[in-house]
Amino acid sequence: MNVTGLRVALFSGNYNYVRDGANQALNRFVGYMLRQGATVRVYSPTVSDPAFEPTGELVSAPSFAVPGRKEYRVPYRLSAGLRRDLKAFAPNLVHVASPDPLCHRAISWARRRNVPVVASVHTRFETYPRYYGLAFLEPLVLSMLRRFYRRCDAIVAPSESMAQLLRDQRMSYDVGIWTRGIDRDIFNPERRDLSWRRSMGIEDDAPVIGFIGRLVMEKGLDVFSDTVDRLTARQVRHRVLVVGEGPAREWFQNRLPGAIFTGFQMGADLGRAVASMDMLFNPSVTETFGNVTLEAMACALPTVAARATGSESLVTEGVTGRLIRPGAIEDFADALQTYCVEEDVRLRAGQAARLRAERNGWDQVNQALVDTYLRIIRQRSHGLSPRSSPVP
Repeated sequence: MNVTGLRVALFSGNYNYVRDGANQALNRFVGYMLRQGATVRVYSPTVSDPAFEPTGELVSAPSFAVPGRKEYRVPYRLSAGLRRDLKAFAPNLVHVASPDPLCHRAISWARRRNVPVVASVHTRFETYPRYYGLAFLEPLVLSMLRRFYRRCDAIVAPSESMAQLLRDQRMSYDVGIWTRGIDRDIFNPERRDLSWRRSMGIEDDAPVIGFIGRLVMEKGLDVFSDTVDRLTARQVRHRVLVVGEGPAREWFQNRLPGAIFTGFQMGADLGRAVASMDMLFNPSVTETFGNVTLEAMACALPTVAARATGSESLVTEGVTGRLIRPGAIEDFADALQTYCVEEDVRLRAGQAARLRAERNGWDQVNQALVDTYLRIIRQRSHGLSPRSSPVP
């Protein structure tokens, strides 16, 4: 079989109703698959006013709003209508992109019909409880994730560091890589715009520390704020530029009254905002890859990041940026201070980051997932069942 013989049923908890790095990657992948001649059908919750138009055919799945986070929805069942649709579609591979009830049921549906399943890992869900005072639940969440992923033929992670963590956590016997690409037309150093910076009230020679991403507490907003406080206390000259939107924006603005908040940006506007920063500060430990880190690197920015999955596969310590122990406020401040004060060090790291980012082209990374699909189908055709949990 080649790519034109693929009939993929893709299940996702969020395909297009809220924009994030994970569903942007999924939509790009579906577009790539369709261009290659594959057939894809997507099953996900839908809303009346999604963040963007979906790529490919999207079938709405029954869902409910997450309590306290109503912008997100949980698809809770594989309804009779979805089962009829799946039967008519007759996929030869099922791809699940989130460990929710719908994807659990999709795996069960596939196993009963001897259809192989591939799962993609986009978020470190086991780390989320610690941001809501429920860290004691992490072992339980890990156990639930292990049960979910072990029912799949293979799983793919967006970085080698995340893949190794999944192996260490015994999530699967077959862990591959589906990394992320970069749009170099949007993210490049030429997008830097001093006139735009001035319109934001930023002086030409002021070092700008950037934050890019959805404004939610699990992105490390508390660590970011505490670190900026330390720089201010040290009288290190800097400005803070925050690009993104989310439910924690009011909290973040109150913590950083001197910061500039652009709100949500996309396309050329996002590229301009990123390239107009001088460094990226990414203290989050929840990412499995870190799309924003790659985008900043492509714009020739050094990154100060938490030493965590994703960042460890992108940032080379002391070369393209700094990797700091998660939550180490003073160490984060030391690293940022160096880039704020020593321009030559900052520029040298930024150029090294740009060269590193050039490895990631979208077509190459998406073909790697297609190759995984074809390998798993070939293994099944030879009678090889997945080495996984016997849970039905």
